[in-house]
Amino acid sequence: MVRTLNPVLALLMGSAFLLFAGGINGLILPVRGSAEGFSAFSLGLLGTGWAIGYVAGCLLTPRLVARVGHIRSFSVMAACAAMAILASLLLLSPWAWIPLRAISGFCFAGAAMIVESWLSERAEASSRGRVFGIYTMVNLAGSTAGQMMITLGDATGYLFFVLGAMFYCLALLPTAVTASQSPRPLVSVTLDVGALWRNSPVAVFGVAMVGVSNSAFGTLAAVYGDRAGLTLTTIALFASLPILAGAVAQIPVGALSDRMDRRKVLLMLAAVALAVDVAFVLLSPEDAATNLVLAALLGASIYAMYPVIIAHASDHAAEGTAIQTSGGLLMVYGIGGIVGPLVAGVLMSATDKAGLFITSMTAHALLINFTLFRIRARAPVTGVEKGDFIAMPPGRASTPETRSLAASSASTAETPSQPGADGVP
Repeated sequence: MVRTLNPVLALLMGSAFLLFAGGINGLILPVRGSAEGFSAFSLGLLGTGWAIGYVAGCLLTPRLVARVGHIRSFSVMAACAAMAILASLLLLSPWAWIPLRAISGFCFAGAAMIVESWLSERAEASSRGRVFGIYTMVNLAGSTAGQMMITLGDATGYLFFVLGAMFYCLALLPTAVTASQSPRPLVSVTLDVGALWRNSPVAVFGVAMVGVSNSAFGTLAAVYGDRAGLTLTTIALFASLPILAGAVAQIPVGALSDRMDRRKVLLMLAAVALAVDVAFVLLSPEDAATNLVLAALLGASIYAMYPVIIAHASDHAAEGTAIQTSGGLLMVYGIGGIVGPLVAGVLMSATDKAGLFITSMTAHALLINFTLFRIRARAPVTGVEKGDFIAMPPGRASTPETRSLAASSASTAETPSQPGADGVP
């Protein structure tokens, strides 16, 4: 294992620092904003700003890298992200935070794409699958640790803004001192909604609805927790536990989706998510245990939907176009991510905390109805024609390079070892 990780250890460290800083950044803003009395609408716009920046980062980073190279591009991303979080401390206004959050989203997408491209290049073909798995777990651990760090100090002070900036800067050090050659060019993304719709209407509609619900929850979960009277520690768990539950759920969900119509698996996940949404709205729980259990169930369903949708679309994609298909769907997810926090913020301003889950409840109900319609209209893909399910980070933490790295890892794992020159395997 040490031999496997040595070539990519610096990149894994850089990614861990990046996700740690992102975890702090993503949670401190809604927590501090609630303490400052910002409206739910303005805090929802933070998620909209992030999604706009993230989509732009996925689209524009390949051009920047082609122009100035990987190391300079990554340094720019890390430096701008650090400046954005520090500027958020200096400018305690939601109308300043929204464009600053867009800058953070742009920088985060760009930095992640560069690290993942570099990781794919440095990892040996024989160990790429294990490296991708370790990379995913490092990112989950880094993000969760960053969110939980909020519980160790005063969220109304300057500490976590400075700490987030420091770790953004730390993230650039491993790539800045590397002596290795720059990797291959980044994956370029094009958005052809018509072609995506002809390939799989369920995937396009589904990923948009998942973008709405997931981004609304990811942005406003802390605001919901504050209004429910949860402690800061419980709020941090309320935001991070669903992501961990979603990562664990992908293992059985992936195995199930490889054995049956993926649309039916998506339908079951959406039904579970809808039931949890209804429970949040009707029960309006205020105790920590009920909120955390419901949040874990919600995360296990909503964060497992994205890879099921990508796998379903890839089953229908023409040979050699799976990466382009998943990249286009990521952009559709980003569009949903622009809408979701905005709508949820408006509803939370009108209905208090229930507005968050009214938003996701509507998205999940629409997803269920459309999927039922498409199941009746189109026969499922047979087992022989299916590709393999590939576990993925939540869409908010995925880039086109994530899919490229995951796909290359899966294809390498399936390729039998070739005999050596002497005929011995």
